[in-house]
Amino acid sequence: MTITKLPQADTPTYTHRIDTDEVRPRFDALVEELAHAVFSVDAIATGLNTSLDTVGTIVRSVPSHEGRLLERGIAMLAGFNPDLVVLTQNIRLPVSKAAVELVEMNRPAQYRSLTLDADCSGRKSYTPDLIVLNRKTHVAHVVDVKRSLNSYETSRITDLKTRMLAASLIVPDLLYKEHRRLVAEDVRVVILNAENQRTDIEGGVWPLSHLDHLLEVAGAGEMMKSLQQAFRDRIEQNWKQALQQVTGRGESRGVSATAASPPQANETPVAGPPDADAGPAPEGVVRFGFARIPIARTG
Repeated sequence: MTITKLPQADTPTYTHRIDTDEVRPRFDALVEELAHAVFSVDAIATGLNTSLDTVGTIVRSVPSHEGRLLERGIAMLAGFNPDLVVLTQNIRLPVSKAAVELVEMNRPAQYRSLTLDADCSGRKSYTPDLIVLNRKTHVAHVVDVKRSLNSYETSRITDLKTRMLAASLIVPDLLYKEHRRLVAEDVRVVILNAENQRTDIEGGVWPLSHLDHLLEVAGAGEMMKSLQQAFRDRIEQNWKQALQQVTGRGESRGVSATAASPPQANETPVAGPPDADAGPAPEGVVRFGFARIPIARTG
């Protein structure tokens, strides 16, 4: 496996930083909410008392809930950069045959200035987890968050990147028409791998620790790793308490399935009011490609 290291000289310093005192209570509420949904002590104990199939269903739901946790956590942290708009709803992107052929049969330089109509039809589609747009720089990132890529074959990752690039060709038109005249002049795709393995920085596969560069917020990557670990710790804690409850070796209880639902995590709105300064639809060259690490500014 090739490990890509970034030169320290190229690592920029960001103006915006994570306020941990503000984030931690919101992250705690998010962990509580998602853990309460399926992984409460009573829910796990009921599964252990029911059947192996029930237990298997609970275990298999962990990755999807953790993926949802990561998506919502990223949207929260994006709020520390006032220039960002994060879209998480209604972003199903059509993937036409023409768009796929354009990506597969040409070098990026040959289609970087092309855009497709958002109303184009296609039997296939791609739904990113997030679209992150910087309203100041007009750079949009199409983001796919993966809990792990360990089970992905290389061909599957390549196919995913092709679909992402093909779908990104309609993003400028989509943002302008359907999201309050948002303007994107540079669209980049990135797969965020939460396991920090199988990275390909130049090829658009980033470890979660690089979230700082995506959001341009210092400390975002570390904060997301702490969120992920807190969620896993809560599930493990509830699992152990459920075992004690079933075997009668303890009476301590965690999050009860009959308890009142925890408060919804206070998330940052993903899209603000219309930008009066957004201006007309972009008519210049729109660039497409993989996400790139910003270059440190000097002077």
